[in-house]
Amino acid sequence: MQSVQPDGSAGLDAIRLEVYRSLLLAIAEEMGAALRRSAYSPNIKERRDYSCAICDPRARPVALGDHMPVHLGAIPQSVEAALADTSLEDGDVVVLNDPYHGGTHLPDLTVVRGVWVDEPAGLIAYVASRAHHADIGGLAPGSMPLSREIYQEGLRIPPVFLVRGGTIQTDVWRLLLTNVRTPVEREGDLHAQVAALDVGARRLQELAARGGTEMLTAAFGALAAYADRLVRAVIGRIPDGEYAAEDFMDDDGVVDEPVPIAVTVTVRGEEMRVDFSGSAAQVAGNINAVAAITESAVRYVLRCVAEATLGTPLPAGGGAMPAVTIAAPPGTVVNARPPAAVAAGNVETSQRIVDVVFRALGQALPDLIPACSSGTMNNFTVGGADPRTGRSFAYYETVGGGMGGGPERQGLSGVHTHMTNSLNTPIEALEHEIPVRVRHYSLRRSSGGAGLQRGGDGLRRDIELLTSASVNLLAERRRYAPCGAQGGAPGSCGESWLNRDGTWTRLTGKSAIEARPGDIISIRTPGGGGWGSVGS
Repeated sequence: MQSVQPDGSAGLDAIRLEVYRSLLLAIAEEMGAALRRSAYSPNIKERRDYSCAICDPRARPVALGDHMPVHLGAIPQSVEAALADTSLEDGDVVVLNDPYHGGTHLPDLTVVRGVWVDEPAGLIAYVASRAHHADIGGLAPGSMPLSREIYQEGLRIPPVFLVRGGTIQTDVWRLLLTNVRTPVEREGDLHAQVAALDVGARRLQELAARGGTEMLTAAFGALAAYADRLVRAVIGRIPDGEYAAEDFMDDDGVVDEPVPIAVTVTVRGEEMRVDFSGSAAQVAGNINAVAAITESAVRYVLRCVAEATLGTPLPAGGGAMPAVTIAAPPGTVVNARPPAAVAAGNVETSQRIVDVVFRALGQALPDLIPACSSGTMNNFTVGGADPRTGRSFAYYETVGGGMGGGPERQGLSGVHTHMTNSLNTPIEALEHEIPVRVRHYSLRRSSGGAGLQRGGDGLRRDIELLTSASVNLLAERRRYAPCGAQGGAPGSCGESWLNRDGTWTRLTGKSAIEARPGDIISIRTPGGGGWGSVGS
């Protein structure tokens, strides 16, 4: 083993570095397992809509569990926001969700704590967990309304202390729980997130005790340097040039007009510029994305390209990525400014950003880049009074679609792709948790695009309401189909329907419904695009 270097960028041989990388990833995964098993809500324990991370004392990510890609670039920004606004000490836990200050959208609550060991080392790391809460207040149950400004979307939380010196801050908890429709569930999920931090902190302290804090610090620096080298190696496999692509959001939920997302990727040697100039100005509806979302999407694409070109994933989402410049003009739909509504930017616009960056790189790497996947999370929120319990309920889920076909395989069917890595909620769990009945659940046969490698099929999921409830749908690819690649056909567009008193009515992708008992909401998700022409 080599000696530890002052900057921490070297000093570990490759074998020990890989051991530390695997140990840190295992800690992040164990944090996620603790969160999932302790959570109250089906959105976390069944759908697994959460992420856990470890950052070094400079807030650089060193381990991100394989959870939600949309959180790749955002969790480190949450840690930075917590450090900027508070003085974290041993035993403190900070919570935040403000999309304009380290967050993504309001339902995603992030908790952060530092990890300390005995002097002289002191602070050695930060641990963080982010989870989607099924309600955080706002206009509609589920906190994903057809909003026009962020104030309508729920409680906006700057970095504040949930726990201080090991003592729960009861006034902060009361403030949070008073402003949500399902306080018992929210309290349970928040406690689960804090418990996940405790697991991560304990494991890091054990690792530091076993190998020494000096060696752990060296591993952090070496992993960051390795990630940066790997990013440069990935870019070096892409031919120099400029590659442009454009795609569209169906509409913003307020104005019935398409919203363009444009990108130009410029590659020069081992450096890349990803420029979103030409994308629409921020819009009246809630599809605006903050800069952290755009960064997460670019990081995710690079991670995929790394696996395709080098056969290895980027650790921790790609490190600081000094070789990559992301130009997202302020005041646009890919870098919104307050008070723009952002609820769907995290879940829908993020998918389109991935699509356009992949399409641009497909011009440079045609034999590696797949066709478009479904391109939407098909968000469904519902809430009201549960006649079985007499209490309020609020529920959120996403529904998978078709994966795009690729050079070496057909697309998978009925799965969550790209920026979401969640699961479809099991029917038994859904019907147990809220007053609904699932009437139909199947693949949408032949909805995947034709090609040498077919796109995967979407899903059909029909949900009957057993009580009056407020329903909100946020979905895309109802007008602009997921594209094929290299001559493959596009996938089928998605559809949303309402059955009331036996009559089917087609809904727009972004709809708000005051549902009656017996109403059926049918979500029919897009298929993935096909790859390659059938005759090739």
